Amino acid sequence: MKTRTYGTTRITLPGLDTTDQHLTSTALLGGDSVRDFLYADADLRDLDLIDTALLAGRIRNLSAQRTTLEGVRLSSVEITATTIGTLTWSGSRATQTHWAASRLMGATITGVTLNDVLFEGCRLDYATFETVRVTGTVVFDRCVLTEATFTGCDLTGAVFRDCTLDKTIFGRGKYRETDLRGNDLSTIRGTANLTGVLLDPAQPDQLTRALLTELDATVRPLDQP
Repeated sequence: MKTRTYGTTRITLPGLDTTDQHLTSTALLGGDSVRDFLYADADLRDLDLIDTALLAGRIRNLSAQRTTLEGVRLSSVEITATTIGTLTWSGSRATQTHWAASRLMGATITGVTLNDVLFEGCRLDYATFETVRVTGTVVFDRCVLTEATFTGCDLTGAVFRDCTLDKTIFGRGKYRETDLRGNDLSTIRGTANLTGVLLDPAQPDQLTRALLTELDATVRPLDQP
């Protein structure tokens, strides 16, 4: 296993050998489970994984126009340089999973439990996270989440580091100890829902601007009409 530290938060990542020598190359994902695998350089129209366990492996350079992950268990998996046009990910669990340099724009992620999951350098524009639950460490590191939506999620203790949060919507949910420090929050939506988050000294002013935008309010001196 490998670990990485973000401030005081430590995340455990897959301890895969960088040489891939212990992995078995496969041209097909599916069945009850796939273990110690390498799935690489695939260009697909559809990828449907239902009630499958992906254990200790790598997915690399995958392109899929449409992907469905339903009832899928990811454990000790690295997913790198992947482009998924339409991702529907539901009723699943991910543990020690590392998504890196991937495009998941417009993804719909519903009812997924995350434990030691890192999204690093990913494009998640217009993604919808609904009833997603964090049970361990989850980090969004240098991700783009333009107009992404979080609703009904438990993001307790999650970390957002150097992310683009342009018009990102934080709906009702649990955000206790969610670390938003170092991000520009001036255009986010749902500021009233961010109870218990961690902020840096510059961010209260950013949240004020975001709130005024949501309220469509105008700040004007008393001596002006």
